[in-house]
Amino acid sequence: MIQSSKTRAERTVPSGAIRRLFVLAAVCAAAAAMPLTFTGPAVALPAISRDLGGSPIGLNWVTNAFMLTFGSSLMAAGALADNYGRKRVFLGGLAAFVLFSAALAFSPDLLSFDILRALQGAGAAAAFSGGMASLAQEFDGSARMRAFSIVGASFGIGLAFGPIASGLMIESFGWPSIFLLVLVLGALSFTLGAIFLKESRDPAANGLDWPGAATFTLALTLFTYGVLRVPATGWGDLTTVGLFVGSVGFIAGFCLVERKVRRPMLDLSLFRYPRFVGVQLLAAAPAYAFVVLLILLPVRFVGIEGMSEIGAGRMMIALSAPLLILPIAAGLLTRWFAPAIICGAGLAISASGLCWLAQIPVGADHTALIAPLLTIGVGISLPWGLMDGLAVSVVPKERAGMATGIFSTTRVAGEGVALAIVSAVLSALTQSHLGAKSDATAAAQQLATGDLAGAAATLPDLARPALVEAYGEAFGMLLWLLAAITVITAVVVLVFLGRGEQPVEEAKEGERAAA
Repeated sequence: MIQSSKTRAERTVPSGAIRRLFVLAAVCAAAAAMPLTFTGPAVALPAISRDLGGSPIGLNWVTNAFMLTFGSSLMAAGALADNYGRKRVFLGGLAAFVLFSAALAFSPDLLSFDILRALQGAGAAAAFSGGMASLAQEFDGSARMRAFSIVGASFGIGLAFGPIASGLMIESFGWPSIFLLVLVLGALSFTLGAIFLKESRDPAANGLDWPGAATFTLALTLFTYGVLRVPATGWGDLTTVGLFVGSVGFIAGFCLVERKVRRPMLDLSLFRYPRFVGVQLLAAAPAYAFVVLLILLPVRFVGIEGMSEIGAGRMMIALSAPLLILPIAAGLLTRWFAPAIICGAGLAISASGLCWLAQIPVGADHTALIAPLLTIGVGISLPWGLMDGLAVSVVPKERAGMATGIFSTTRVAGEGVALAIVSAVLSALTQSHLGAKSDATAAAQQLATGDLAGAAATLPDLARPALVEAYGEAFGMLLWLLAAITVITAVVVLVFLGRGEQPVEEAKEGERAAA
């Protein structure tokens, strides 16, 4: 009788393998929701501008507010997960993420929208760090690499179908509807996580490094805001210079804090190891080789070339579709090729796609864009499937939250900073092609945010084709610059990641033994 009851009880509890699959599904649902939060608003930006108004800087914050808080909160969220429980942080972050996503649909003005985007990013950071750290506890070795590759593919699903899904919803129900799919995926992830996740934490953790979190967040905030001001104020503006100086000061303060605290949020000694540095460089690479295009291209297609939101979404599928399959394929390729070779080759392929795209003028037949966009997507998909697994492989398992936080901070903060810098560079290049006109600065900012009608009103003496041509030349130059940076990164990543496969923790143990 006792044996029979025990058997029935065991049947009600999922086996370890089945439970881990549901945990993976929970993290994958959250990962698929994340890209929708920045591809959707990018497609909807012209519509949001028409309804809520706002300046070019305010419209830039539609994307940057999310990226900034997401990127600057990840390390703190990872530390919180290690200290207070990965499941708790994951579910709490998801709840906040879903709540603020729903509130965005009812924003009365652009300022409210930007503030809610910042809060949404903080919730996303907690959900992402808690989820990825939990996943690292469930899988080991090659199984962990495959699990993270599947998460990368899930992220790719959000990237691939987010723009077209957003376009369909915008044209059918208006821009507020773009957050509906985010709510569905977030609710699914929360439900699965609440049921199947096991609570875990770092037994050696002794609280959050609040001074480190504060100084890092302030440094990133000041720097990003300064970059966003540059197109309107120039590099010599005293306020802008003050923001950059303040950012440097807070970074210096952050480094001092991290050297003194017993359990730092970021172990600065890790940067002595080439493989760890290589992983961080790899994390930043997609920012300028791929992610900035997810924002700039929909704005160009809809705002400058007059394409519909649905048409822009279809075009973006060519860029993102490879992420549906190739991250998993990259995980399988590690059986025959070193991760350094796969990642370096992928970045080189992306660079070739950027060069190809740079040669196609704005306004050309859109079918000519499909092949270069696919090339960029194929290239970035190869390192995409390996990055997260590599990140947690270079630190002890119990500090997976820190590893995920550092890596994700580098990636997402890099994306936010790269987007701010690239937007400023695009505006400056456009201004240089408009010539020495009194209102060229304002017109260039409007073109960079897809407001062709506003630029035409600002410079009535220039015909619209001339404005489009100036923007197109600037966009082409920007792509050449991004390609050059991607090639340099590919070489450095190949060299640094190729320096043996010894984990960082083993290297540190070896140093301590030798001492």
